[in-house]
Amino acid sequence: MTAAEYAEQHNLHRVGARPSLVSYLRQAWTRRDFAYELARSRIQASNQQNRLGMLWVVLRPTLNALMYGVIFGILQGGSKPADFPVYVVIGVFLFEFFSDSMTQGAKSITGNASLVQSLAFPRITLPIASVVQQFLTLMPMIGVMFIYCMVLGTTPKWSWFMLVPLLAIFTLFNTGVALICARITVHVRDFTQFLPLITRMLFYTSGVLFGVDKILKEFPVLVRLYDFHPIYQALQIARGSIMNNADYPAFYWIVLSVWAVVMFVGGVIYFWTAEERYGRVN
Repeated sequence: MTAAEYAEQHNLHRVGARPSLVSYLRQAWTRRDFAYELARSRIQASNQQNRLGMLWVVLRPTLNALMYGVIFGILQGGSKPADFPVYVVIGVFLFEFFSDSMTQGAKSITGNASLVQSLAFPRITLPIASVVQQFLTLMPMIGVMFIYCMVLGTTPKWSWFMLVPLLAIFTLFNTGVALICARITVHVRDFTQFLPLITRMLFYTSGVLFGVDKILKEFPVLVRLYDFHPIYQALQIARGSIMNNADYPAFYWIVLSVWAVVMFVGGVIYFWTAEERYGRVN
């Protein structure tokens, strides 16, 4: 009798063996408190390391919005979107949520090698905790963003509450991206070196700082392609919900939702299939 046959006969399982997807997700759900507490403790730790603490959460996107707004406002001249300062503030603040979720999610496994190797738990909780961390960080940023918008002349209205379902969909999308990047980083460690380049490229091509219809008006095919750009859609829905006289195609909700579901489901399956690999992180 082989060792494998003996193990099967006595219902023995290989240490670190990958469970079924349903069982895996059930185990991850039972550890949701762990993911939340891990995210919260990381926020507290990062605030304690900085002299200004939680103030940096809003200072960084504020300074970025100010810097990029001035530079790109001058470069675009008359091609700037209406209410350009508000346009930039919304774009920069929400893009920070995406970029930080992707970056921190990518490092969630390799950056916690000792935890991964010493304890048995669904590793999916680590990239999810990274996204939860960024979501919790986003909450005060959203409040400050609303204040900036009002100071810059935007009138509060009921449509501002549309950010609640938008952020839920956007968070689902970001979680899928984080899961995919987390596994890629395990296989290709140098991927983290490319992440700053990827985030910069997405930052400059997602309509964060410019109006697509004005900058690319001579390229109608490219303008049409932006109707299926998930980050651009999220930013446009937010702007249409917050800004005065701003609008967006209603089908953006459908396309963005499809993107979010596909990325999340695909990310979960892609991450789960390599579950046995994560315990061998060096």
